[in-house]
Amino acid sequence: MSERGSGLGDYRLGRRQFLAGSALASAALLLAGCRREAAQQASQGGGGGSGGNFPDTPEWNFVFVNHVTTNPFFVPTQYGIEDAEALLGTTSQWTGSEKSVVSEMVDAMNTAISGNANGIAVSVVDPVAFNKPIQKALDNGIPVIAYNANGDVEAPPPALAYVGQDLFQSGVEMGKRIVSLVDEGLVALFIATPGQLNIQPRIDGAKQAIEDSGANIEIQQITTGAELPEERSRIEAWYNGHQDVAGMFAVDAGSTQGVAQVMEQFGLHDKGVRAGGYDLLPEILKLMKAGHIDFTIDQQPYLQGFFPVMQLYLYNISGGVTGPAETNTGLIFITPDTVDRYLETTSRFEGDSEAQKVVKAPS
Repeated sequence: MSERGSGLGDYRLGRRQFLAGSALASAALLLAGCRREAAQQASQGGGGGSGGNFPDTPEWNFVFVNHVTTNPFFVPTQYGIEDAEALLGTTSQWTGSEKSVVSEMVDAMNTAISGNANGIAVSVVDPVAFNKPIQKALDNGIPVIAYNANGDVEAPPPALAYVGQDLFQSGVEMGKRIVSLVDEGLVALFIATPGQLNIQPRIDGAKQAIEDSGANIEIQQITTGAELPEERSRIEAWYNGHQDVAGMFAVDAGSTQGVAQVMEQFGLHDKGVRAGGYDLLPEILKLMKAGHIDFTIDQQPYLQGFFPVMQLYLYNISGGVTGPAETNTGLIFITPDTVDRYLETTSRFEGDSEAQKVVKAPS
């Protein structure tokens, strides 16, 4: 089985919030069983949902505001949205920015508010820019859930709940793994867009864990950019100037893929360089299986689409009495020993298949 990070509840989520998230997951499973009739009606063009013990509902529309709308990381997120919609008879919009332009995201939020959306889910990648539009939405009776990124840990946004990974603590766990792999020497930490709050907390956590360990490790942070080709190019250029590096690690999917590709290109793992990062892009998994990187971290992006829809639906149907719940989508270390289960299957949950099917669990 994959390795799960420990201690996630000690930083952002207390025991009560964790149990709330677990309860929501159980509720989602119950809904999946009792809403088949609603899914059938939705597929036949019926408006709104009905089925199980729930009354007929309007065809509520939930707007997802994203910072990198075309990034392959969010393909399973969009499948999660679609699957929740099929259960509940809701609709959605996927909007925001292709290149993490915060002003474009804020404009998308304001459009959703003026369009009377029934709920908004937003990746809060800036510490302050989303506070006013979130509060404006709430003042207009529109529930808002943060997903994937939750702004400033010390001063979180006024969203009703956050669905996503505990980003800082995941970085701490990554830092501990780096220390276990690299005894000493130069370690590169690659980040696509410094300051962006879906990834900056990870690199902050990794740095803290490495520094707290007392290991004789020199850390360099390198910016790679938001586009995959650019990321690989910058990683390769950095390596060419630092061939004494002991470890190369990344905190976003594109940079992790770039690290893996550069590791393969120069045969660095066989030379003793260690490497790892985040997320499940197919190229990352393939190059891990080939022995070029030591780990990648899964944060279950499918759930980051599925759960916000469920929460916004429950908020609307209950008149705001229930629904929003802090939900940690987890931290799973995938290694060359455990990567086969991801390579041997394709599914909507991983984002590499559109087909609706039951995926057999490993024995």
